[in-house]
Amino acid sequence: MYKIAIIENFHKSGLELLNKNKNFSYEIIEDVSEENLIKKLPNFDGCTLRVSKLNKKILENCPNLKIISRHGVGYDNVDIEFLKEKKITLCITSNANAIAVAEHVMYMMLSISKGIISHDQSVRNGLFKEGIANIETFELDGKEILIVGFGRIGKCLVSKCKSFNMIIKIFDPYVDEKEISNLGCKKVDSLEEAFKTADYISLHIPLTKDTENLINLKILKTMKKNLILINTSRGGVINEHDLDYALNNKLIFGAGIDVFKIEPVTDENPLIKNKRVLLSPHSATFTNECKIRMAKNTIQNIIDFFENKLDNSMIVKL
Repeated sequence: MYKIAIIENFHKSGLELLNKNKNFSYEIIEDVSEENLIKKLPNFDGCTLRVSKLNKKILENCPNLKIISRHGVGYDNVDIEFLKEKKITLCITSNANAIAVAEHVMYMMLSISKGIISHDQSVRNGLFKEGIANIETFELDGKEILIVGFGRIGKCLVSKCKSFNMIIKIFDPYVDEKEISNLGCKKVDSLEEAFKTADYISLHIPLTKDTENLINLKILKTMKKNLILINTSRGGVINEHDLDYALNNKLIFGAGIDVFKIEPVTDENPLIKNKRVLLSPHSATFTNECKIRMAKNTIQNIIDFFENKLDNSMIVKL
């Protein structure tokens, strides 16, 4: 019988798959402190992982670990080099979250463009007509959006933007131009040049040494004054202090941020007090439907791994 550690609980639909399979047992671990994980994980054959970290110190104490199944698609919270060295398989729920995240991007774009929060507050404060003149709003129709990163989420976002008759440009050096043009989009080769002309930018890239602080003050100064920047990927790709400065000095119009460099967010994050940014708590995937898909995919990856039928598209190439 394979022993599986569920590091941070998730939707019960995933655990029901394990309950139905006599070859697996599991234990839910809610205390994700380094000390507790070192103590609890050594006897497990596999584990699931949400947002907590599995560093080298923890993994060194897991001699039986053969697979880590991420409840999501990012994996900057795992020591990749150690996994390579020990040949531990890492899986993601690659097909589960595209719809939810793409919809979240559209929600942020529309909310900021239409001044929804400001209008709502005006009505509640008794400024039914007076507030309208002071709130600047935009249409999406005919505007240019730059999608940075063209994986499943980026592709799903394209169909949403087409519905609003937007001009769609794509930056992704790993995707063929024909694949992009077949979807009615234009591939751009220079990210810096594309930043200069976009009305909207949506980021869908992993956090790496190359992408850390990709959006910084130097870049923000080159963007259009009406730009709305959306990040649902990883917090570290935007320098939060530079973004705060850019918003306060009206270098760009607004931003929608679902991910942060340090989570949970503390009062030290300057964006907390900035009224020109729309914030959400890394919740783009937290629709009822997506939670079920992610839970099932997370567990199914583990079952398929031990039954030697794991879909290669779910495996991270280390």
